Amino acid sequence: MKKWRDILITPYTSILQTMKLIDESSLQFAVVIDEYTRILGTVTDGDIRRGLLKGLSLDTSIQEVMNKLPVYEIIGKNIFYYKEFMRRLKIQQLPIVNQDKQIQDIIFADDIEQVSQKRNTVILMAGGLGTRLRPLTDHVPKPMLKVGDKPILETIINSFKSFGFTNFILSVNYKKEMIKEYFQDGTHLDVNISYIEETKRLGTAGALSLLLEKPNHPFFVMNGDLLTKINYEQLLNFHNETNSVATMCVREYEYQIPYGVLEMANHRLLSIEEKPVHKSFVNTGIYVLNPEVLEFVPQNEFYDMPELFKKLMNEQKEVSAFPLREYWLDIGRMDDYEKANYEFSGGFL
Repeated sequence: MKKWRDILITPYTSILQTMKLIDESSLQFAVVIDEYTRILGTVTDGDIRRGLLKGLSLDTSIQEVMNKLPVYEIIGKNIFYYKEFMRRLKIQQLPIVNQDKQIQDIIFADDIEQVSQKRNTVILMAGGLGTRLRPLTDHVPKPMLKVGDKPILETIINSFKSFGFTNFILSVNYKKEMIKEYFQDGTHLDVNISYIEETKRLGTAGALSLLLEKPNHPFFVMNGDLLTKINYEQLLNFHNETNSVATMCVREYEYQIPYGVLEMANHRLLSIEEKPVHKSFVNTGIYVLNPEVLEFVPQNEFYDMPELFKKLMNEQKEVSAFPLREYWLDIGRMDDYEKANYEFSGGFL
């Protein structure tokens, strides 16, 4: 591991001193911090060379040439996330800071071990009609609608990939040719993609009956119209640690009754609660299932995931709920789609 503390400098360090530091460290990189170790900027060999070409002397303080809008990330995220982030931005160094922008670490591309590809399969349900998003979905399947600069489905795949999951099965139906032509076998995304094709609507669980091969490990099932920042590795660990055969991600949902709610006993009025807020957990459309669960899925029949979970509970199987606290959005209606694009521009992913 590189000694990242050796490449921390103050804004008053000279260009000459910084050059020596960069050369001695062989990292071609330094981070400029203030007296509280908060990141102020970054400096590369290229930044210095451009400064010298402008006529700056070697005694000039480094703050004159540093990048004052440095790229950095917040501490606490998965190493796979950092690796994908660096790959996407084509950077070799990534400062890691806390909420106060105090430097905590520096990740170097050549220090990150090759991400070990996990064996777990990810099945994405991408065959829906998207009728509530018409006319957008008249010519484009809902998972192919763009949020930002890429289809929803690609964002989902990249999110799984950042945690080391690279084996995908897409369940397709409506305008399936568009999805298959775009993703093909996944090579251009550095993942493996195959397909199951519904000839009729089978629901979020019924489509699993079309699998040609039964997975050998717990596998994910997720609706193809969701955006979330869930940690899939934590979800899988939770599923395994609880010895569950099936885990459903749930989210707390609040709704307010717009009237006064009455408590009565026969004709007597006991209490009035004005516009109470109720809280319930709702299904988010993200699941982890053990392979043996497939035995409970009927062949080639419409069967939704809640029905499968009810069946498993009736059979006294170990079924769990994983509370989702992270960002989550179901793009089911036009205002959801507009919200997704607005929040994407703010960097939710």
